Amino acid sequence: MMRVNLGFFILAVMAVFCFNCTPKLSTDIGEENQQAAASDVMQDLGPCATFSDSPMGDDAITAHVLYRDLLKMKKYDQAFPFWKKAYKIAPAADGKRNTHFADGIYFYQRFYEAATDEELKSKYVDTIFGLYDQMAACYGKDGYVAGRKAFDYYYTYKDLVDQDSIYSLFTQSLDMDGDSAYFFILNPFTDLLVRRYFDDKVSFEEAQQYASKILNRLQIGLDSGKDKAQWDIINNYVPARLSAFEGEKGFFDCNYYIEKYIPEFEAAGNDCEVINTVYRNLIWGGCAADDPHIVRVRQARDANCKQPEVASKSSKAREGFNALESGDFELAIDLFDQAANETTDTERQAQLYLVIAKIYYGSLKRFPEARTYALKAASVKDNWGAPYLLIGKLYASSGPLCGPGTGWDSQIVTWPAIDKWEVARKIDPESAAEASQLISRYRQYMPTKEDVFIRTLKAGESFRVNCWIQETTRIRTVD
Repeated sequence: MMRVNLGFFILAVMAVFCFNCTPKLSTDIGEENQQAAASDVMQDLGPCATFSDSPMGDDAITAHVLYRDLLKMKKYDQAFPFWKKAYKIAPAADGKRNTHFADGIYFYQRFYEAATDEELKSKYVDTIFGLYDQMAACYGKDGYVAGRKAFDYYYTYKDLVDQDSIYSLFTQSLDMDGDSAYFFILNPFTDLLVRRYFDDKVSFEEAQQYASKILNRLQIGLDSGKDKAQWDIINNYVPARLSAFEGEKGFFDCNYYIEKYIPEFEAAGNDCEVINTVYRNLIWGGCAADDPHIVRVRQARDANCKQPEVASKSSKAREGFNALESGDFELAIDLFDQAANETTDTERQAQLYLVIAKIYYGSLKRFPEARTYALKAASVKDNWGAPYLLIGKLYASSGPLCGPGTGWDSQIVTWPAIDKWEVARKIDPESAAEASQLISRYRQYMPTKEDVFIRTLKAGESFRVNCWIQETTRIRTVD
């Protein structure tokens, strides 16, 4: 191992001291210099040369110390020339860390974000992914580089490659690392996996395979007890996003439904809506009739919950509830829809439409269809708050569907949700208490004043929430 020349080290310390005493320069190094930099990333001794490989190793170490210290002080324009020198002499640094590659990517990402010229931006992207390729050549023993490429394409450069390429990089990263896969791939890969499955780009078997791998990696991360805040963020997103697969018969096994829904049952008390939903989901998940969990839920249901009166009104409705009890949700929906269309009793029709909406929401996780039937229910029965309570819950549950689970895109779904609960509270005294509870609970998840301000918006202005919701609402803040 090569020693650091004492003279060089003293010069490095003096240089940092002098930089601290000089007036702060601009955070940009100028487009001409940036453009030259983007075309001058080259090495003297090959892409994996280290400090000890070069006769100028001491110079590289000095430059390394300087630029790393300047980076910590956020003096990016001063740090970049020293990075360039360290990278040119010893791109692989000490041969144990990918620091020079990773820091170079960071610099060029900053240049990319600041640039306005499209040709220049393109050169920066080429340089960034060239650095990734060189990192892979020197340190590519795991799935880190493939995962980072996929991550950057997904969030920053999504218009530069097709989703097939991004998906392939994510699968490559997860396949290489398995149970030790890097945490940062889990949220974006989960979202892409779900989207591609429902766009018929990924087979049932492949989606099932990767969903299992993702959930297994998440559980390992949670069980490790390390980086709790990081794993909590992932845990708030991944299971909720993967729940879209619950509507696919046989995708998840009985254990999945037990682990997810039994805690809901245990917290529900005598809430028949929860008890019935849990029971039906366990049946849908393939749990045996004599499974102890099924038996316990069934006993609670028999003791507390009666079959809805609407089930006895027509043969189609009775057949629908029989199908529902057996876990055949698609058949149940079809039969309930037939029963609703055949009756002239608007009360019964509204109830049947709402039952269909709840099946789509609670069991099949098909939110647009659930809203369609909730609105049908509201259209045939005046001043009924229950359909609006359900639509609000659909919207409030859409944070992982419309965004990363946290942050702006996931928070703004609370606005149309609260709109619907306010409607329920206004038109229906029987729904008012539940609506008020939901409004109070979800107000805390609205964006902050700062979130609104930095987007040059104002509280009270109208705002269009896109995703599947597609509604205009009013901006509100938590503070």
